[in-house]
Amino acid sequence: MNILEETKLILKKYKIEANKNLGQNFLISDEVVDGIIEAADITSNDLVIEIGPGLGVLTNRLLDNAYKVIAVELDERMVKIISERFILSKNLEIINQDILKVDLNKVIEDNKEQAESDGIEIGKVKIVANLPYYISTPIIMKLLEERLKIDSIIVMVQKEVADRLIAEPGTKKSGAITYAVDYFSQASDILKVEKECFIPSPKVESKVIKLEVRKEPKILVENEKILFDIIKKVFSQRRKTLVNVLLNYNIVESKEHAIKILKEIGLKEDVRGETLTLEQYETLCRKMVKL
Repeated sequence: MNILEETKLILKKYKIEANKNLGQNFLISDEVVDGIIEAADITSNDLVIEIGPGLGVLTNRLLDNAYKVIAVELDERMVKIISERFILSKNLEIINQDILKVDLNKVIEDNKEQAESDGIEIGKVKIVANLPYYISTPIIMKLLEERLKIDSIIVMVQKEVADRLIAEPGTKKSGAITYAVDYFSQASDILKVEKECFIPSPKVESKVIKLEVRKEPKILVENEKILFDIIKKVFSQRRKTLVNVLLNYNIVESKEHAIKILKEIGLKEDVRGETLTLEQYETLCRKMVKL
């Protein structure tokens, strides 16, 4: 039985439909599932946290490969389905909560301690998720900013968002989040997912991407908060020159001061902030006098 047939049976059995308010679209492509599993490269010692398991399409495959799968699901209907579907699976834990409110550091530490007491050493900790479009960015930032002890994040998101996440900082496709992703991880493109791979079909195409979390941030930064605050401000006015943005937000004392700083780091006075590299932003921040 393929995933499409399986999904139709489950939906019919439980008499449910996708919840639009939760951004639910059920994946029905065997090929896409195969691609995600291959990218995740799960081994028998790995701890996997799956966000939004839904009907358990990915969960089913993850359970076959991982030491343990922790499924974080907000929708109680989905919790009932995967609880019954995998009732015999001893390596599944279900957390019925909003992922943004879950203390993942504690979840990971508790599971590592339990594994150790059972004489098992956890290999890698991996996040796998088919994220709701409307909340994908906050979830990804939570995973990165909380400095979880994880090795990789494999997520499916809206194509437009994916392209921004994996873009090279300083290029046209980059956004404020591009710099944060680059700072915390090495991003790569895995596969494109057509609208027809879901029921109901979304209005946009999707992509699966992989973020390999860095053990240490990409560059040494004196103040992360200031760095990313300035980047966010710049991209909120990305059509303006960097000098004007710095002036508009009262980050520098004067236009002359801003131009002087830019010249010191080899930038022209009419440069736009969207073209800077992460390293150039860090240098810019260090040279600011008035913040």
